[in-house]
Order: sequence, then C-alpha cells, then structure tokens
Amino acid sequence: MSPFEFVMVIVAAIILLTVLTLKYKIHPAITLFIVAAIIGLSTGHDVASTMDLIKKYFGSTLGGIGILIIFGAMIACGIQDTGAAQSIANFFIRFFRGKNLELAPALTGFIMSIPVFGDIAIVLNAPIASILAKRKKISMAVMAPMLNVGLTLTHGLVPPTPGILAVSLMLGADIGMVIFWGLICSVISLTLTYLIAKPLLAKGEFIEPLADFTEGVQPAKSDSTVNDLCIKEDGLPGSFLAFVPLIIPAGMITIGSFSKMLFAKESTAYAVSSAIGDSTVAMFFGILSVAFLVFRRKSKVISKANSEGYTMTSETPIEQIVFDNWVVRALKIAIIPLIVTAMGGAMGGILRENSAITEIGNIVAATNFPKILIPFILAAVLMAVCGSMTTASMTAAALIQPMLSKLGLSPVIASLAIGAGSMVFWHVNNSGFWVFCSLYNFNAKQGLKYFTTVNALGGIIAFAALACLTIAGFVS
Repeated sequence: MSPFEFVMVIVAAIILLTVLTLKYKIHPAITLFIVAAIIGLSTGHDVASTMDLIKKYFGSTLGGIGILIIFGAMIACGIQDTGAAQSIANFFIRFFRGKNLELAPALTGFIMSIPVFGDIAIVLNAPIASILAKRKKISMAVMAPMLNVGLTLTHGLVPPTPGILAVSLMLGADIGMVIFWGLICSVISLTLTYLIAKPLLAKGEFIEPLADFTEGVQPAKSDSTVNDLCIKEDGLPGSFLAFVPLIIPAGMITIGSFSKMLFAKESTAYAVSSAIGDSTVAMFFGILSVAFLVFRRKSKVISKANSEGYTMTSETPIEQIVFDNWVVRALKIAIIPLIVTAMGGAMGGILRENSAITEIGNIVAATNFPKILIPFILAAVLMAVCGSMTTASMTAAALIQPMLSKLGLSPVIASLAIGAGSMVFWHVNNSGFWVFCSLYNFNAKQGLKYFTTVNALGGIIAFAALACLTIAGFVS
C-alpha cells in the first residue's frame, strides 16, 4: 500500500470513528473494534489475520495497563471513603490562607489525577469545588475551568494515568522520565494558565454551584477565618497522610527510573531500583497506604460499603474492606476504561503493522517542518474528531512510533507532545465534557466557552514548555 493510500485509509477511519461515536452513539469499545477491523481489511489483511492482530494488541495493551487501572480505581475508592480528598482540599485552603480558593480543587485534582483515571477525579472533586464556591461566593465559571485544566494536565501528561502510560509503553519511553518531565511541564502550564485565564474568567457570568452538592451550605461571612472555610467532617486524615497514597506511586516510579541510571544492569542496586520503579509495585503500595487511612474512618467506610450492598460491621477486618469491598467497586469503575484503552491499543497495533508509516516518516523527515510539532498536532487533530484523550493519544502514538527514528524524537519527547496535544480540542464529543457540565452546573455553550478554551490554553502552554526544555537540552 502506498503512503497516499494509507493516509486515505486513516482519514476514512477517523471519519468513521467520529460518525459512529457522535451520530449513532455506539460505545467507544465497539466503535474501535469496528474501525480496527476495517483498517485491517483495508490494508491487505484477511479476516482471520485481522482478528488475530486485534486479539494480539488488545491483549498486550491490557497486559500493560490492566492491573494499573484496577489499582488506580481501588485508590480512588479509598480516597473517597476515607475523606482524603477533603483533607487535601483543606490543605490547599490553609496554604493559600483562604484566598484564590479556585486553586484548592485545581491542585487537588492535579495530584489526584496522577494515579486515578480522569473521569473518576472529576466526580470526586465535584462536591469539594461546589462547597468552596458556595462558601466563598466564587463563580463556577472561575472554579470549574481551573479544576478541569488541573486534572486534565496530569491525566494527559503524567503516568500512571492509563492513556499516557499506554502511549509511553507503546513508544518505549522510560516511564519515570515521562512522569518527571510531565510533572514539570504540567506545573509550568497550570501556573501560567492560571495567571492568564483567571482575569478573563472573572469577567464571565456568575454560575452557581449545583444545588445537590451545597444543600445546607451557607456563604461565609466577610470576617470568616481560614478554618471556617475548611470542609468539616469527622475523622478526616491529616494532610500528610492524605497525600501519601497519591504521591507514592508516581514517586516510586520516578525514583526507580533515576536510580537505574546510576547503577550497572548486573548490580543488586539496579535490581532493587527496578523493583521500586515497577509501576504495578508502586500502585500496590499506593493501595496499602490508603488502607491505613481506614482506621480513623472505619465506621464511615463500612457505612459506604453497606450502601453498595455489602454486610459489614465494626468487627469486619480492614483487609476485607480493602481487598473485597474496594476490589469489587474498583472493577465496576475500571471496566470501561480497561476495555476502551485495550481496544484503542488493538486499533493502534493494526496501524503500526503497515510499512507505509515508515515511508510517510521518511517524507516528513525530509521537510523543514519542526518535528516536535508532528505528534502534538496529530494528537490534537485526533482529539478534535474522536473525542477521547486516551483514544486520540494511543492512535497518535501508533502512527508516530514507526517514524520516531526518522523524526529524530526521543520516546519521552514524543509521548509528552502527544499528551499535550490530546488536551487541545476537549469539547462536546468527549464524555468528560458532559460529566463536567452536569456536575458543575454548566450548559453546553458555557462548557465550550470555559472548559474547551482553558484546556486548549493549558495544552498549548504545556507543549511550549516541553519544546523549550527540549531546545535547551534538558529533555532528551
């Protein structure tokens, strides 16, 4: 197949992906399967070999990220049940002395979205953002967009969030380096986005928080102290303990990656560093750390479990709560992200099987077009048409992977450029867009006005930060 014919197949696949998702409302997993099958058949494979490729890449993707998504969902259950999210928000309220409170849920979401899937972080932060908005009389037009860009940055750029993790694995990037530089770019972007966007957002209309989250909550008096603004709830964990389950996974993976650079591959120290930096091990330690938070909130955790159909009492051991209740709930939460991500990997695998990608890479490499822009633009375009950051990122990675050597891009740079690009066209064809609108009291027009624009700004600034760090020689 010639490069031109292959490009036409890709264009047709993207159109089909968009039509099936938006017009016919077919579930993304089935849509991806249909499109993957059509790509396989259109690029010269027969039915049997196409199905074999789908199963092969579905399985390999699932093997790479499946356990991590389940463990991330377990951590999310723990954060919700133990009140860790409220404690983290209270920490930022105190840190900013009760001012600029839109940064409290933004930074809570920023940290939470590293090990926890983005849509889950949206739901966990909705009550926090709404209560703070009501107490401090802050418009959701200021509060919600900053929260959105905060959690979307780490969702798109920092493993072990499934999308960027799958991209990093697909491109062969060092996960620890992607975490480290992804965090750097995300912090730069969140800071600059806030400074640029807040004055503009403040001029918008006043949007009340959703009444369901603020029943009984009264606006704070003008002389209220910082402590008055904090979220009150019995048995909340201390700030340090609340952060630990979120920081441990990313910290272990990053430390492991840096440590491996210092030791010979045959050494014991290298083996220890590899164990510490293993994504699955790191996420499991995150689960263990959130399990310790159950002790102070055991009655409320049990109450939550019983509301989910369990029969637990004060005599129920902690390990049963964690490894029974949370596992079952996590599987319910994780099943859709698992299947969609794995099917996206199947479609990407079939794309990578075509030799025309290498020829396209040679053509692009021969031009003067800035090479680092290619994965960024490709991810942005795919996001605009398919509406899923994970699908857009993985499809972009599948197309870029065979071109990497020709483009002269490292896997780390390409992964982060794709992650930044996947933020740029976050709009009505994205499920997260509607989750945000429904939970944060926005209509579609307001969502486009506040969420889409601020997310695009965040993605562009993150990419600009990556480009500057690459030109300066820091990222390679």
